Order: sequence, then structure tokens, then C-alpha cells
Amino acid sequence: MKKEMGTLLLLSAVMFSGCSPDNKEDTTQEQGSGETPSEQVTTQQDAKLIGTSENKEIKLYEATNGVKLDFNGKEKDFNWSFDNSGVLNPPQVFYTDVTGDGNEEAVIIIHTGKGTELDNYNIHVVNKDFTEIKVPEYEEIVANHIESKVVKKDDGTLGIAVKAQGKEFNVDYDANPEPKLELEKDELGFGAITIYYLENQKIKLHLAASAFPKLDGRVSQTFVADFFITYKFDSAKNEFMVDQIEVKPI
Repeated sequence: MKKEMGTLLLLSAVMFSGCSPDNKEDTTQEQGSGETPSEQVTTQQDAKLIGTSENKEIKLYEATNGVKLDFNGKEKDFNWSFDNSGVLNPPQVFYTDVTGDGNEEAVIIIHTGKGTELDNYNIHVVNKDFTEIKVPEYEEIVANHIESKVVKKDDGTLGIAVKAQGKEFNVDYDANPEPKLELEKDELGFGAITIYYLENQKIKLHLAASAFPKLDGRVSQTFVADFFITYKFDSAKNEFMVDQIEVKPI
């Protein structure tokens, strides 16, 4: 009987010691981020790092269908497009407060395309919970805030009138006047150059405006003015809006 009791006690001890490590490991995983350390290491090793903030609070990785954003150790995929063919314009990554609420956001400026008379960027502002804050793109700004009129003057030069936020600007473009000159359209064109940047924790956009003179049936794109847009954050709408528009003739 004593021999049988000893065998049972020994078997119970072995069973208890075999279960204990598994229970401890499960508790550790529940308290973590939901990913095992090995999974986190694999993600960082496999993904290509394409940009970081100054102190590496924000890291941006190239992903299969866009990018992976690491915000202080937490990650999420976004289907943002970017120009991965060139190394001269890598993504610009910032960790700064652009909303004025006292909390830093991730600000990502991504180069999307470059060519002859073409230079385009996109901007993304992301909260720590990975919600993205809307920044109006140039099409919306032009439709809601900018009016323009382009006319051919008697001497063959171009007369350009612009109204932005109630302010009027007049630009005379007199390079290479040509009496036979015609116009393809009677308003300015936008979209060839859209460059976002940060200045004093403000989001700004450089937007180039073009006229489209036509000579002997051939249409050319002629840059005639630069628009500089400053955004401000609207806390009620939880999005950015246009604050100021400055127009400078080229």
C-alpha cells in the first residue's frame, strides 16, 4: 500500500510540473500585444525600412500592398502608394503635434511621382490609435477656394486674374508674346506640382498653376503662378482645413 501511495504522489508531481510552464506562458502572451516576440522580430526583419522620425518613434516599412506604419511599437498596414523606384526622395517621417491638442501625431509625406514638369507628394496624418486625419487635397481646395480667369491680351501676352479666399490677384505673363497665340482653356490648371511640407508645426502645400497657350495647334503647359496653402486643424470637424492662400507670380 505504501509503495502504491508513493507511486501516485510521484506521478502527481510530474503531472503538475509539466503543466506549470504552459500556464505561465499563456499568461505572458495575454498581457502582451497579442503577438509573440518572435512574430514581432520576423516582421521587422522581413519588411524594408523606408523612413523614420528623428528619434525613431515612428517607423515606416514597405509592404506588399502599401506600407506598414510602426507607431511607438504598434503596427498597422496602410494602402498608401509611393514612388519606390528612386532613392532621392524617400518618405519624410515626423513625430510632432500638428493639431495643437498637445499630443504628437505621425506625419508622413510621401513622394508619389516625378517627371518633366511633374512633382507630386501626398501627406498622411495619423493619430496614435491609427485613425487618419483628413487633409484636403488640391482638387478640393481649387474647387472650393480658388477662381481664375486667363485671357489673351491684344499684345499677345496673357492676363491672369485670380480670386482666393475673397482676395484678388492679377498676374501678367509676358514671356515670348505672340500675336497668333490662342488659349486651350480660359482658367488655370493645377496638379502638376503638389509639394507638401511642414513649417513651424504647420502643414503647407506648394501648388503650381499653369496656363495652356496654343500656337499653331500645339498646346504647351506654362507655369505662371505659385500658390502656397497653409492648413489649420478644425477640432469640431476633426480634420484640417484651408487657413491661408498666398499667390506669387512666376
